[in-house]
Amino acid sequence: MIKTISKQHISHLSELVTTLMGLYFPEARWGDLERGIVSSARELGFADIEAFSKWLISTPLTKNHVEILANHLTVGETYFFREKESFQVLEEHVFSELIRTRHENEKRLRIWSAGCSTGEEPYSIAILLSRLIPDLKDWNITITATDINLRSLKKASEGLYSEWSFRSAPSWIKESYFKRIENGHYEIIPPIKKMVTFEYLNLAEDVYPSLLNNTNAMDLIFCRNVLMYFSAERARKVVQGLYNSLLNDGWLLVSPTEAFKCLSSQFVTVNFSGTTLYRKDSKKPQTTEDIRRAEIPLYTPHIESKAEFSRFFGYVPEPQVVSASPESIPAREIEKPEAEETPPDPYMEAVMMFEQGRYAEATEKLTGSSLNGKGNPKALALLARACANQGRLADALKWCKKAIAADTLNPGYHYLLATILLENGLLEETIQSLKKALYLDPHFVLAYFVLGNIMQKQGEPETSRKYFKNAFELASAHKPEEALPESEGMTAGRLSEIIEAMIR
Repeated sequence: MIKTISKQHISHLSELVTTLMGLYFPEARWGDLERGIVSSARELGFADIEAFSKWLISTPLTKNHVEILANHLTVGETYFFREKESFQVLEEHVFSELIRTRHENEKRLRIWSAGCSTGEEPYSIAILLSRLIPDLKDWNITITATDINLRSLKKASEGLYSEWSFRSAPSWIKESYFKRIENGHYEIIPPIKKMVTFEYLNLAEDVYPSLLNNTNAMDLIFCRNVLMYFSAERARKVVQGLYNSLLNDGWLLVSPTEAFKCLSSQFVTVNFSGTTLYRKDSKKPQTTEDIRRAEIPLYTPHIESKAEFSRFFGYVPEPQVVSASPESIPAREIEKPEAEETPPDPYMEAVMMFEQGRYAEATEKLTGSSLNGKGNPKALALLARACANQGRLADALKWCKKAIAADTLNPGYHYLLATILLENGLLEETIQSLKKALYLDPHFVLAYFVLGNIMQKQGEPETSRKYFKNAFELASAHKPEEALPESEGMTAGRLSEIIEAMIR
């Protein structure tokens, strides 16, 4: 096999993978790109790498082709308790604080391993928590692990590892949390395996935070060795999405080499003996520059005072004093008073705040308005979503039930209730609410999709496949670019791709 690609073709291939997957390979990383292309060519049966390059550039690629490329271009180096200094900081500071504050009230933790590769990272988190929390069975712990590499996800879900995955881990890891099987491999024990849920998610393309993919209200997000795959512009968008996915005062952990990508000044940088974490500062005001970087529409507030005017526009207009009385001004020069401005719609203001990730402000706006007293179901449902994204599940349930009471026949509100119940770990109630949504709307795509997810995790593959098939067929009836109802922006085409990936 010829293993060199012309500079012209490698440049085109770099643009291609950016378009297809959001992956960024600048000229300095063309060597990595070429190695991935060579291994992809070998899998697809091409003997000539230059011919393969031309084929990639000129041929419409199938989903399978794209997945093969992703598998070879995103192969991650990982092992248990990688960067042990980070896990030490988590144990001594982050988790100890969270466990202490949650122990007396709501025993709940939510963690997201974004770019989990073959699963060593999320399983390491699960092992650490199992050692730190004696009454683990009394806690509602969510560890969501996502990746774009389907092969890595498959291996992660199997939980089988070789000696190489333990190369920097202490011996007690294997002894206490793994069972030795044939061929010298080790299988993770069921209690730890059950703590982690693996999902396909593309950080460059998919919507988050979202109740749909369980990426909301996170206490801690791992996103190590992932941002390096993105351009600076796309990385800023990803970081903004991760910021919005965190609870107030939640933590973001990235690799030291990727720290420069965390450009949002919304994060507070916290150093622990050489290990750096980023904390979402709920009290730190969001600047115009933050919003511009993330390319989020700027919300223009209703200016109530000189101080506010100065803060947003940089100056305060001086008052103009008119000495003449109205009687002294010729009639033709007296202008009719302008009509009073229509006060802003509190619901639309709240919608804009929500879309910008300003969930606390959206909640305050809605609870402070008269909309709830009037039983406005749209406002109540939005309030439920905003509370859920802040981890306020009891409030989310309350407002969602009020929305249903105001509009009993709306299937979307029953679906919203199901997603909140699922986050609470109330599985039977979740299934009932989803079936209620389907009773009201038999074509409700996402209700079938969530039911498929539940049944898959319950170990009922046939039932799961049935629900996924229904979801896929209904999604296919929509235009690929059409956003699905209650999906928070997910298109029909994207959902179809996710379903195909999950049922393989």
